This record gives sequence, structure tokens and C-alpha cells, in this order.
Amino acid sequence: MNADAKPILIIGGGIAGMTAAVEAAEIGYRVVLVEKEPFLGGRVVRVHQYFPKMCPPACGFEINVRRIRQNPRITVHTLAAVEEISGEAGNFKARIRIRPRYVTGEYAVDDSVAAQLTSERDNDFNLGMDKTKALYMPHDMAYPHVHVLDRDALSDADAETLKNACPPGAIDLDMTEREISVDVGAVIVATGWRPYDATKLDNLGFGQYPNVITNVVMERLAALGGPTGGKIVRPSDGKPADTVAFVQCAGSRDENHLPYCSAVCCMASLKQVRFLREQNEKYRATVFYIDIRTIGYLEKFYYDMLEDENVSFTKGKVAKISEDEASHDLLLDVEDTLSGEILHETFDMVVLATGIVPNTADVKIPFELKYDQYGFIDGSTDVDGVYAAGCAKHPCDVSRTTKDSTAAALRAIQCLNRGK
Repeated sequence: MNADAKPILIIGGGIAGMTAAVEAAEIGYRVVLVEKEPFLGGRVVRVHQYFPKMCPPACGFEINVRRIRQNPRITVHTLAAVEEISGEAGNFKARIRIRPRYVTGEYAVDDSVAAQLTSERDNDFNLGMDKTKALYMPHDMAYPHVHVLDRDALSDADAETLKNACPPGAIDLDMTEREISVDVGAVIVATGWRPYDATKLDNLGFGQYPNVITNVVMERLAALGGPTGGKIVRPSDGKPADTVAFVQCAGSRDENHLPYCSAVCCMASLKQVRFLREQNEKYRATVFYIDIRTIGYLEKFYYDMLEDENVSFTKGKVAKISEDEASHDLLLDVEDTLSGEILHETFDMVVLATGIVPNTADVKIPFELKYDQYGFIDGSTDVDGVYAAGCAKHPCDVSRTTKDSTAAALRAIQCLNRGK
């Protein structure tokens, strides 16, 4: 341990950033963790269950939160973004912009206060499928466990309600953005990913037909904290989705969209098939695939699904999805490449397995770094002292992300120690 070392700046508070933070801090190094959302956890806390053990994200998330909460070497900034980085390895300076939460956290503000409000906002944690009050807790496991106020959604009448309902100093409607500067010795980029924009897949009907959803939407439908309380139902009418088609490689391995494989979609869909089957033994699922890619011990998960008589697999890429306007049922046109038969099958709902796009494809790190043609950062980067981890570097699952983040923390520590 280098007691005189400057902190490590970690950009992104998802599973990659949290892992890197606790690994470095528990060895004895200071960490500044910056996250754009009002909570830590990123995409992982939005899933219903992990594969292959089918445990909820709380299994690992709560442990990491406890490690962060109990470690004074970790400073967390949420609702924050790194605006500028300058300098060199061992001697970087970062300028961080922090947006207002409008809730000070100094006094208790609970859901009974939020219940008095009429102002609502789209619930971005549930991907806009339901609403929250303008004053809201992002989700049950949120860290920091402090409410957030959507100032833009708050009416004047509700602003007055808050003044009367909250202890003095609990809400600050005049809170403004602020900037801080920190001196750091190394930087870890753990900015995560977003799903590919399925509205670009004109032939598959997302955004046109309500019962065509994506794999990330399916996670929230299956989650107990989701918009339907964990019931997998059709968005069009709230009825059970008795028959569901899972369309693999929706935009992936396609030169017109994402030419690469996102590595996790096959397992994610197989997991979601299990969600469906566990809700009702009569529900049926069909997986349309190019190849099923389940590496190593994950193959057992796939073989278990092959034995389920209500789950079928068709090798073939879906050419088109259309809708029956009266029933909102969906008709899929697909060629079964094994039999050569052209299939026309009807389903209650369709789940598109959209791929992983790095957030750095849209928002670059404010420093001169090397990116590949898809927006992923070169893992080692061309800059000494700056390291990428997780899906900022390449598509990967949670298990690989945690290993990758630990490696990035180690490299950052090595960088700091070179300055002894």
C-alpha cells in the first residue's frame, strides 16, 4: 500500500465500478466513485435474476453496498459526471459536475410525504412503464438510500406542500449544480452499456406494436418491483402472455446494425424463458436463433431448457413481425434453416434480444483515448494510468465484469505505486 498515493477516479457506479472501488479501497487506496444516476448499481440492479443460479441482484449488490458504506476510503458522487480530465499518470486532475438532488439527506423524508403530491414523472428505473411521484426513491435497494426530487415535474402547488410537510432543511428547491475538482493518480473507466435501439429494426415492429418488447423490458416485467408486480403480461391489454417468441440477435451479428455478438443475449433469453415457465406451467416459449452460444458450464442451463416440452427452438432469423390489429397478436415470418420451411407463427408477445452498446459510443470520456469502431475503449488504452473495465471495454456478463474490474483496480494500484 502507498499511503501517500492520490485517489483512483472511477467513472461509472455499476457493477464494474463498484467492484473496482471496493477492491482498491480494501487494500488501502482511496477511491472517488462518480455515477451519473442518483443511485449505484447500473444495469445489474434492474435485472430480475442472474444466470445461471437464478438469484436476485440483491445477492451481490447488498454486499457491495455494505463494503462501500463501511469504507471511509471511498467517496461516492451520484448525479455526477466527469467534465474534464487533464494531466498524466500519477498526476491527473478531474473536474466533476454534480446535479442537484433537491433532497439534502439531513432529515428524514419518506414515502408518506411523496404520497401527498399529485405531480408525477415517468419511472426511468422501470423504463418508463409506470409512474412515480415527483419526489421518489429510485428503487427499494437504492444507494444512497435518499429520495430524489424531479424539480421539472414538480408543480407549484406541490412545492408548497413539500414546504409544509417536510422538516426545515430537508428539501432545498433552490439547490443548483456545483463543480468540484479532484487530484487523482489513476482513472478507471467503467461506464457500462445501453441496449441497442430496437426502433431501428423496422421489420421487427418495436415501437409500432405494443406487444413487441425488448429483453431489458422483460427483466422489469418479471421483477417484483417492476410495473406489473412481477407478472409477465402483454402491454397492450394486461393479459397473460401464454405464448412468447424470443427473437435472438435482434440487430446483432448484422452489418446494418451491430456486426458483433454481445456474448450474453442467449443466456439472458434462456433465463427469461425460465421466468415465463415458472409463472405458469402451461405457458409456451419459442426461441428463434442463429446460434445458441452458451460457453462452458452455462451449457448445462441450455440443456435443461431443451428438456422442457413447452419450450421449442427454431434455427432461423425472423424476417418480419406483423400485428393483428384487433387482437394485437403477433405474426412472425421466419425460415427454419434446418428444414427449409417458411414458418408463419402467431404469438401473444415477442421479446427481442437486443445487443450491448457501450455508453462510450455516445458520450466519450473527456480525455484523449482510443476507441474501436463500435465505441468500446481499448482495454489498456494508449494512456498510461487510464484503464477500462467491463462493458466499456467489451461485451461481457456480470461474472466476467467483476473479474475484469478487479484486474483494472490492480493495474491502477500498480500505476500509483510506480510513483513511490
